[in-house]
Amino acid sequence: MPSPVELAALIRDWSAELGFQKTGIADIDLSTAEPRLTEWLRAGFHGDMDYMAKHGVKRTRPAELVPGTVRVIAARMNYLPADAAKSWDVIHDSERAFVSRYALGRDYHKVLRRRLQQLAVRIENAVGKYSYRVFTDSAPVMEVELGQKAGLGWRGKHTLLLTRESGSYFFLGEIYTDLPLPVDAPTANHCGTCAKCIDICPTRAIVAPYRLDARRCISYLTIEHHGSIPIHLRSLIGNRVYGCDDCQLACPWNKFAQPSEEADFAVRNGLDDIALVELFAWTREDFDTRLLGSAIHRIGYERWLRNIAVGLGNVSSHAAGAPDVLAALRSRADDPSALVREHVAWGLQQHQDALRHSTEGAPQ
Repeated sequence: MPSPVELAALIRDWSAELGFQKTGIADIDLSTAEPRLTEWLRAGFHGDMDYMAKHGVKRTRPAELVPGTVRVIAARMNYLPADAAKSWDVIHDSERAFVSRYALGRDYHKVLRRRLQQLAVRIENAVGKYSYRVFTDSAPVMEVELGQKAGLGWRGKHTLLLTRESGSYFFLGEIYTDLPLPVDAPTANHCGTCAKCIDICPTRAIVAPYRLDARRCISYLTIEHHGSIPIHLRSLIGNRVYGCDDCQLACPWNKFAQPSEEADFAVRNGLDDIALVELFAWTREDFDTRLLGSAIHRIGYERWLRNIAVGLGNVSSHAAGAPDVLAALRSRADDPSALVREHVAWGLQQHQDALRHSTEGAPQ
């Protein structure tokens, strides 16, 4: 049987074979993070994400979530599709739909969970039965905090984990275990005085360095939020129909981001650069068939249409009143969903207002 030090080295080797770019080991002392989480929840910054609060201190006390846990094996896997259209090109074309690059391929939950389970089994083959549990953004786990403790990177001012060699375009996954493995040293913070992620946020959701008000975050509004998108934020969303990458795109460290070699994360259904009008024409069957196995499918057809309606309403002034855009919105003016109807009506009103203003400003 390998010693703890030998086993830790083997775990890193096996992780690399399974497609992870880096793996580290952390202890379970999150006592310094607990007050920050409590304060964040008290401020209401979690919005509708009740699951962030309902587990109490289990999020910051791993041994209370999984009894017997003494270490966390944390791993990261790159997700940026090598063949995806350039993000800024899509964002700056208001008639195209921007989808956060992590969601262009297969649902990462399934991919990482399977690989971590394979890693856990390899460990079991080496040491015999032991206690463990695999997580991938699927339980009250402080992934960024644990990733930082395990030496996978540092928490950026946008609250995501950052690395000098790979930027931030990667997924995180964990194995809680009772194995007393040697822990890795945390990574130093290299953000310095840079505030580009804060300055570029369209909705000013990063209210201070390392502090995010999710209620204003486009990723939250288009993915986690179930109801009506606040009117004062709709125009700021632009054409971002699922998530937002602006803070990552602005980060200087992402010039070092590495394309993913995972076939599962390759672009599917042309979602890296597709017209809003085309997406809005998808039927429920289209949505279910094309996005089955995608992270996008989890938000459901209704919220998908809600998001696209906002995007169509935000088509820039040069295309305001464009026949195809107006036809698309009008086609769902009587949608069975009140949520969709509301956002379609808002989109149509945006075009009417833009056309009126252009007429009023025209030379007589």
